[in-house]
Amino acid sequence: MLKPERTVEETRLMVTLNQASLYDWLSRADCGDKERSIGYWQASRKALLQNGVEAKRRAEVCLSHSALLEPFYLGYAYEALGRSAWVSGRQTAALAVVKQGEAYALLVKRRHERDYLCHDLEELRQALSMPKPTKAGTR
Repeated sequence: MLKPERTVEETRLMVTLNQASLYDWLSRADCGDKERSIGYWQASRKALLQNGVEAKRRAEVCLSHSALLEPFYLGYAYEALGRSAWVSGRQTAALAVVKQGEAYALLVKRRHERDYLCHDLEELRQALSMPKPTKAGTR
């Protein structure tokens, strides 16, 4: 995701593969809120490559599907919202949702899940002290 240099074609391929995966899940009868939460979290991450506004929209959909799920999924929904705010240059908003994600991380029972979430939230927190990233896929 945070590959320092990516071609325009690599960026397009990542977004397209995510859209295909999400479409596949949404087409299945056994697709529930958990699968939608994960799919839209991934879509938000991929949208970061092109557009912070689109990333935010996908992160909000992720959050809506995470509302009744375990804290792990809620934490990652806030992580997605934080990243979308960060790439849009809204550092204060990003920090606020990172804090919400961290609160949910404390409630995650499975250690490996908590560790993943805490790592990603910490990575984002560190990024907030750096300048806004440049648009990916500009090479």
